[in-house]
Amino acid sequence: MTRDHRINEQIRVKEVRVIDVDGNQLGVIPVREALRLAEQRELDLVEVAPQARPPVCRIMDYGKYRYEQSKREKEARKNQKVISIKEVKLRPNIEDHDFEVKAKNAVRFLKDGNKVKATIMFRGRQIVHPDLGKKLLVRLAEKVADLANVERQPKLEGKNMIMILAPKQQQD
Repeated sequence: MTRDHRINEQIRVKEVRVIDVDGNQLGVIPVREALRLAEQRELDLVEVAPQARPPVCRIMDYGKYRYEQSKREKEARKNQKVISIKEVKLRPNIEDHDFEVKAKNAVRFLKDGNKVKATIMFRGRQIVHPDLGKKLLVRLAEKVADLANVERQPKLEGKNMIMILAPKQQQD
């Protein structure tokens, strides 16, 4: 949760439903008494459900709660995979060896879990033969078919033809 909870004196209602440290409901009591109960235990009164009528407050160590929450968020961020798009640029009249090098790079990017944007750049009059570019992209897609799915079919955009390949999900 990114929004901050109201704690202790920030709670501005007359009555609140109170839950103690062990999760037991203490019922609906005036805020002053709830604050006194929290102070006796050297803990905080934290509003956990402000939209409820009356609002629900919990007696807890707010500092410890915030610390554990930040640890959980950090762990969640660590476990998420960031997918970026890597680009492989080709020309319509590329030599076989150069094509193999570009395909090898695409394979490496896909194995790292990144998407690959394959771009054919047409120059000058090459644009009148978009079929050559399409053949090249289809050849690349076939080359990496065991590692990737075609997310976006080859499409001409201005002087470039673009195809996007996404890595296949590994079965665990």
